Amino acid sequence: MEKANPLLSDMLALVQVLVVDDSRTLRRILIRELNKLGINKTLEAANGREALDVVQNTPLDLMLLDMEMPELDGLEVLKAMSNMNERPPFPVIVVSGADQIEKTIACIELGAEDYLPKPFDPVLLKARIFSSLEKKRLQDLETQQRQQLEAEKQRLEVAQMKTEQLLLNILPRSIAERLKRGEKNIAGHYPESTVLFSDIVGFTKMSAEISAADLVNLLNDLFTRFDKRAESLGLEKIKTIGDAYMAVGGLPIPRADHAEICADMALGMFEDLHAFNQQRGKALDLRIGLNSGPVVAGVIGYTKFSYDLWGNTVNTASRMESTSPPGRVQASPTTVELLKGHFELDWRPEPVDCKGLGLIQTALVGNRKR
Repeated sequence: MEKANPLLSDMLALVQVLVVDDSRTLRRILIRELNKLGINKTLEAANGREALDVVQNTPLDLMLLDMEMPELDGLEVLKAMSNMNERPPFPVIVVSGADQIEKTIACIELGAEDYLPKPFDPVLLKARIFSSLEKKRLQDLETQQRQQLEAEKQRLEVAQMKTEQLLLNILPRSIAERLKRGEKNIAGHYPESTVLFSDIVGFTKMSAEISAADLVNLLNDLFTRFDKRAESLGLEKIKTIGDAYMAVGGLPIPRADHAEICADMALGMFEDLHAFNQQRGKALDLRIGLNSGPVVAGVIGYTKFSYDLWGNTVNTASRMESTSPPGRVQASPTTVELLKGHFELDWRPEPVDCKGLGLIQTALVGNRKR
């Protein structure tokens, strides 16, 4: 058998065709011609209503639709199909007599792919069928490609959302936005800020007594509590180093109450630790230090970004933490000046010797004044 199109011929064994005609003889003739072409999956309908039942319940690749039938004629079948879909989901070839040209044109306007005049010519039938199936193949291919592109677009959008969320997890939002716009060497000088350092008392001893998995689980639980509190207060968490937790108030968006929110954060961290100890059956304690002043902040790294702080303000905050009594918040003189009138402050009786900085007169921060 000569095949008009190699691509179509490979598909013919899978093609399913519905033949709709009120004449059983004509249906048999059409099905025989389809069989000669290699199309063996055929269905029959003796009228328009039967045809619509098949259309609604069976996947089809092509319909040969007679124009003149009882119940519903070919034009009425196409109208009903157009109500179900904007256009027929498969090619429809209308089989019509020469005196039905107006109805045939109306069928084409409703989405019929082609028409076949009666009495039909087998050669013309073959050409019409192959042409219609080839168009359907191309349309299906286009639809498949469009669906693949849409799926890929959705995957990219999800990936982009995950990337943006990851950036927001490690960078302040305003910094992440600048990085997304392609900015490099993102850095800034902030004349007013407060840096918070905390350290878990007894962490080294505890870490030697439990497994690595349990240790990470405990730290994640505690630091997650701190993260939530920092977010609610408007602080930027900078990083954790082992059991140390670092945050800053007043950047990247400046705010006048940077020292106050850091003091609120510090006192709240002891509340979080108390709840943690009760739930976990632990007896951990914290040392926390605060210092206020100018800092330089920026993004470093090429494959792994990090938003970090530099300057003497950061070093002094670290010393405030390391020399703080367990269970207390120690503040430098610059922070104390910003907290006066807002928090209870207890000056330490003697200056504190801070490594690399000398003697500093510090105060311990108590409850916020009401």
